[in-house]
Amino acid sequence: YQSTEFRERALLSPSQQQLAGCMVEIEKWTSLLRKMEISVGEAEKRTGKNTVNMQEIYTVYLIETRPVDAVTEGIIPAPDSLWRRYSEFELLRNYLLVTYPFVVVAPLPEKRAEIVWHKLSADNMDPDFVERRRVGLENFLLRLACHPVLCNDKIFYIFLTEADSRLKAMNAAFRVKNPDKRFTELKHYSDELQTVVSQLLRVRARVADRLYGVYKVHGNYGRVFSEWSAIEKEMGDGLQSAGHHMDAYAASVDDILEEEEHYADQLKEYLFYTEALRAVCRKHELTQFELEMAAQDLASKKQQKEELVTGTVRTFSLKGMTSKLFGQETAEQREAKLQVLEQQIEEGEEAVKEKNTESDEFVKTAWIDIEHFKDQKDRDLKEALISYAIMQISRCKKVTRPRKRMFTLPKQVKWIINKSETFSLSLALSLSLSLSLSPLCLPPLSSPSVFPLSLSLSLSLSQGIQVWTNAKECFNKM
Repeated sequence: YQSTEFRERALLSPSQQQLAGCMVEIEKWTSLLRKMEISVGEAEKRTGKNTVNMQEIYTVYLIETRPVDAVTEGIIPAPDSLWRRYSEFELLRNYLLVTYPFVVVAPLPEKRAEIVWHKLSADNMDPDFVERRRVGLENFLLRLACHPVLCNDKIFYIFLTEADSRLKAMNAAFRVKNPDKRFTELKHYSDELQTVVSQLLRVRARVADRLYGVYKVHGNYGRVFSEWSAIEKEMGDGLQSAGHHMDAYAASVDDILEEEEHYADQLKEYLFYTEALRAVCRKHELTQFELEMAAQDLASKKQQKEELVTGTVRTFSLKGMTSKLFGQETAEQREAKLQVLEQQIEEGEEAVKEKNTESDEFVKTAWIDIEHFKDQKDRDLKEALISYAIMQISRCKKVTRPRKRMFTLPKQVKWIINKSETFSLSLALSLSLSLSLSPLCLPPLSSPSVFPLSLSLSLSLSQGIQVWTNAKECFNKM
């Protein structure tokens, strides 16, 4: 076959030969996607115990693979399938990043719902979110299978085809035996900080969403007043002015939320800092793991030397079995092996010493920077929370200040307010600002107006000022 292919390519021009060689190379590297169909068919909720023996609910995804040859021949066999958790996808990607540092590895879909300003659920178990993540995981696998380098990785192939893959073994082997308690606590703290900040941003996003809706819907008042002013003669100017105030009120929310977004960005910054903390913890785990492996290798070499010197061999060791099968070694052979072991022990002791120094230096420098980060975090978050509380107090005061002018409205305007069940505070504010309304031919009031709705809103704003003032005092004490 190769000779036939060579003769055929020899008849081509140099450029055609180069193109044919490229096509052969492309076909070679894209062999995985040519051999099998890959899909993530469905997601399923499961309950089980985690590493600390705590009950947890998690989602698994069904990976299905089917040979392409059988499909092209008209035979549709049952697909091979296995279940994977999202954490296993993460482990696969981390392995690819380390093994192929020169490759731009495709990203995974988000693990948690992003802090977005829309009405999609932020619950990780929400069916819509799980479905979006399922599609994202399928795209992730397809991009890996299409990649000319990653598609030939053995671990990736095992990930698709074998339930008990080597990824779990790699993860278990990577666990350190003697982790530093400080870094373990720091890792847990970063996880908890991420959870708290995420929840705070979600609450803020929901409040911003509702506030935006409340403000923008008042643009309808402006449109209605403008249309109403066109059919009125004496009232037209006042209604037109009220409509302009309504439009300005609806547009003011953009500046409010833009200012809020500034403080939200400060919180988001520390949401991303949590990942940086975990990266430091992972680096420490790697350093500690390498130290423990070097110490374990040194202990093994010393044990081999002891067995060689004393002549005592463990019964079930490989050396013991070979001695029984092939007889005892000669004195010259033992002396040569002893010299090699002594050299390896010296190198091992030097390696352990270097790893110890590297680990101690990393812990020392990392912890200094972590303490600096904690001080910076306390200052920044305290300042952001206090500034956010001051902004909320200022916003409430801006609304209550013009509210006092409502009580100077003519009785006819007050009559409109009391008779309208849907009359809002902002509408009253607009009318109070447009006192150019001519006297309306409305029935006189039999008793002074009480403004029930505006008073309740006034009470709500006063409570808001008090709540944020109390919050600011609490933030100052931090």
